[in-house]
Amino acid sequence: MAADGADATRDGRLPEEPAGQPGSVPGPGRAASEAEVEAAWADTDLAQVLYHDWEAGTYDDKWSISFDERCISFAADRFTTALGPAAVDAPRPFGRALEIGAGTGFFSLNLRQAGWLEEVVVTDVSAGMVQTALANAAHLGYDTGEHPVTGQVAGITDLPFADDSFDLVLGHAVLHHVPDVEAGLRECLRVLRPGGRLLFAGEPTVVGDRYARALGRATWAVTTRVTHLPWWRERWARSKAELDESSRAAALEAVVDLHTFHPGDLARTALRAGAVDVTTATEELLAAFLGWPVRTFEAAVNPERLGWRWAMFAYRGWQRLGAVDRVLSRVLPQGVFYDVSVTGTKP
Repeated sequence: MAADGADATRDGRLPEEPAGQPGSVPGPGRAASEAEVEAAWADTDLAQVLYHDWEAGTYDDKWSISFDERCISFAADRFTTALGPAAVDAPRPFGRALEIGAGTGFFSLNLRQAGWLEEVVVTDVSAGMVQTALANAAHLGYDTGEHPVTGQVAGITDLPFADDSFDLVLGHAVLHHVPDVEAGLRECLRVLRPGGRLLFAGEPTVVGDRYARALGRATWAVTTRVTHLPWWRERWARSKAELDESSRAAALEAVVDLHTFHPGDLARTALRAGAVDVTTATEELLAAFLGWPVRTFEAAVNPERLGWRWAMFAYRGWQRLGAVDRVLSRVLPQGVFYDVSVTGTKP
């Protein structure tokens, strides 16, 4: 069980930041050196911080994250899918919400815009990510008012919050980074109020991760070779320095991605942690077969060659295939889809 901590951390602010000045901490970290990447192979905690600090400044661009209607709709749809049957009676908004591994704030900030959340506290092991999330919150006007968004550098297994202090603990694409998932979920339940909800979405399934990685590797190999042919190199290729940096980031990503999940196993983990009324849901099959090559292609080529038409092709294509996936989810087993979510409540 986490210690209660001082009031300055209990209220959700970063330890280094003066009260009333969200985000006044050192900026997102520089790219990790080869020596740091090498050291991170033997130290998962170091790898998590290095990788996410490194990615903090460019993460939104890399994953096409925004805080407009496109991503508001995406986050709300994913949240509703994860809630499953509980969506009918779920409070709207949830009163006080804690996001674990919030990154740049994609999930909780868009859910707040969608009307699902009221008071939001973001946490991440990366100070750079927390700062970026707070900056995004400020851009949306959520740094002031009755319920300003606050942030705290913290990991899932040692949360600096009192027992029974949140109505919702949520996360997106974070559990696969956690060494001890059961211990992390148990700590989340500790800070939930009785009857409060636990919800984690966007986690890779065992089967989904296999085909996503295979598609990514194939796309990277073909794209980097073709764009470095003489007649393509000048306009389409990224520089060697950029590709080397991407390769170091990919090496770190292999260290920080610790788990893939069978939906049933993830549900049983939540039950062992102490949650009740646990359900799982899965998304993205055909959409993943488009999404992963698209994202890899974007990382491998000169971004100046990709414009609005490309962005709309990628988004609309993914959107249409997602609609087909929702039909397929009625007849195919959960394990064949790429994303799995889990939710439950505290007794």
